[in-house]
Amino acid sequence: MFRPEIKVIDCTVRDGGLMNKWQFDTAFVQNVYQATAAAGIDYMEIGYLSSESAFSREEFGPWKFCAEADLKKIIGSEDKKIKLSAMADIGRIDYADIPLRSESSIDMIRVACYVHQVDKAVALAHHCMDKGYETTINLMAVSTVGIRDLNEALEDLSKSRVPIIYLVDSFGAFYSEDIDMLAAKYMERLPGKTIGIHTHNNQQLAFSNTITAIINGVNYLDGSLYGIGRGAGNCPMELLLSFLKNPKFKVRPLIEVIEKDIFPWRDKIDWGYFIPYMVTGVLNEHPRSAMAHMESDRKNQVVEYFDKMNGELGYV
Repeated sequence: MFRPEIKVIDCTVRDGGLMNKWQFDTAFVQNVYQATAAAGIDYMEIGYLSSESAFSREEFGPWKFCAEADLKKIIGSEDKKIKLSAMADIGRIDYADIPLRSESSIDMIRVACYVHQVDKAVALAHHCMDKGYETTINLMAVSTVGIRDLNEALEDLSKSRVPIIYLVDSFGAFYSEDIDMLAAKYMERLPGKTIGIHTHNNQQLAFSNTITAIINGVNYLDGSLYGIGRGAGNCPMELLLSFLKNPKFKVRPLIEVIEKDIFPWRDKIDWGYFIPYMVTGVLNEHPRSAMAHMESDRKNQVVEYFDKMNGELGYV
């Protein structure tokens, strides 16, 4: 599936951090940085840009903030080996807390928003562009959005200067038919823009839905090492690179860092395929209740969770 226009973004630290409040130590992030660079991946999403007025450093690790001093610990004294990106959520970052690109190790800022926040997302993305950053807008939870609202949001995005717009399966609810339809819609309504895909694995479809997006012309692709990410996790990066058949990509560095640094996290946090995450994916629900169940002492009482969710939402 070689296509030179394709760019790959590793979300291991950023999305994986949603499972441990970004409490990855410096050595872990350095090893992911070295491995993703050696693998030929285009961007490493190293965390979030957040204002310390919105989040406490006593509760959240450094990759919730991506301060320049912390980034320098990862990069070291050598030239940067891979482009770095960070995500910014609407309402959780002040414009003044975003440095000029010339003063930052971050190359790309990805603005995450819901449909009703598109105007604010465009304003923030334009602000970042004016400061010198590459930008994307990641339109989240579109599985919950009506066609009219989605069309209006895409119309607003089409008028923006933002060059890359992401189709995001936030709840892991989509099937290949949904990706076919939405990719075509994004292409039609966002002429001249590049489309990206970010998938979650609630129904074991993150990889296959990413492939479907590629077939439909989507060129920015997200994944994470061993699929680590919020809840059911993301498209496994090692699968994605193996599929792409681009000679610039090397899979072995990823396998090495997975063995050394990702496997130990399996004993600490539960991401990937679990019945509670499947339930929220099938029901097109945010996985927060499944995450709470998985963190409780009843995480293996999956019938209880299934009945509770189906009863609450009227599906019997």
